[in-house]
Amino acid sequence: MATVNKQSLREEFDALKGEFERLCASGKMTADSRALFQAMLMLFEVLRVVFMEKRTPKNSTNSSKPSSQTPRDDTATTHPGANSKGNQHNGIRCANTRTVETVHASPVTQCETCGEDLSKTPCQKFERRTRIDIIFEKGVTHVDAEIRQCPQCRTRNKGPFPADMAGPVQYGPGIRGYVMNLLIAQMISLKRVQQSIQTLIGQILSEATILKYVMQLHHTLAAWEQSVIEQLLQMPAMHVDETSLRVDRKNHW
Repeated sequence: MATVNKQSLREEFDALKGEFERLCASGKMTADSRALFQAMLMLFEVLRVVFMEKRTPKNSTNSSKPSSQTPRDDTATTHPGANSKGNQHNGIRCANTRTVETVHASPVTQCETCGEDLSKTPCQKFERRTRIDIIFEKGVTHVDAEIRQCPQCRTRNKGPFPADMAGPVQYGPGIRGYVMNLLIAQMISLKRVQQSIQTLIGQILSEATILKYVMQLHHTLAAWEQSVIEQLLQMPAMHVDETSLRVDRKNHW
C-alpha cells in the first residue's frame, strides 16, 4: 500500500494555490471558474487539516497557542537529563576555591610469598587509588593597628587598616559569595542560610547582614542590567518563553 508523504503533499498543494493566484491575477480565469476553484481549494484545505493533522498536538511551534496554554511534552523525558530545567552547569569552579592534591607512595619492601627483600628491586609500575573529600576551613585574619603617642606633641597615631576592613568584624568574599549562592541561585530561605553559615563558622549572620549583601550585589550589577535591557529592546525578537512556577500546586506566570 502506497504511503502519502505529508511534506510533499503540502508542497504540491501550496504550488497549486500559487498557480491559481497567478492565473487570477493575469485575468485568465472567469469569475465562475475562480469561484469554483476557490471552493475546491477550501475543501482540500479542510480535508488536509481533518485527515492529515488531526493527530498532531498543537503547541507553540505549530500553532498560535502560547507555551503557557499547551500541555506538557512528556516525550522529552526519553533522553537522559530531560527532567532537569534550564542549562546544565558548566563545571567551572569559583575563583576562590582551591584543590590541594597530594600523592603518597605505598612501598613494597618484601615478597608476600617467600619474604624476599625487595627494597632494592626496581619498581615496574604503579596502581593508583584516589579519595576525594571536602574540608571546610575557616580562615580568620586579624590586623593589629599599632597605636603610638608622639613624645613631642602627645598625638596618638594609629596604623591604617585595609580598605575592606571598615569595622571591628566583617566577613570575607568567600562567605558573601556562598551566601549569595544559597539565597539567590539555590533559592534557600534566610533562616536556612543562617543555619548553614552557623554550622560552618560557628557564628550566625543576621538577616540584615544577608540582605545587605543582596543590596550590594544589586547595586554592583545595576549598570550591567541597564546595558542588557537596552540591548534587548533593540533586538527584533527577545526569544523569551512563558516558563511557569509551581505555586500552591498550580502553575503561575
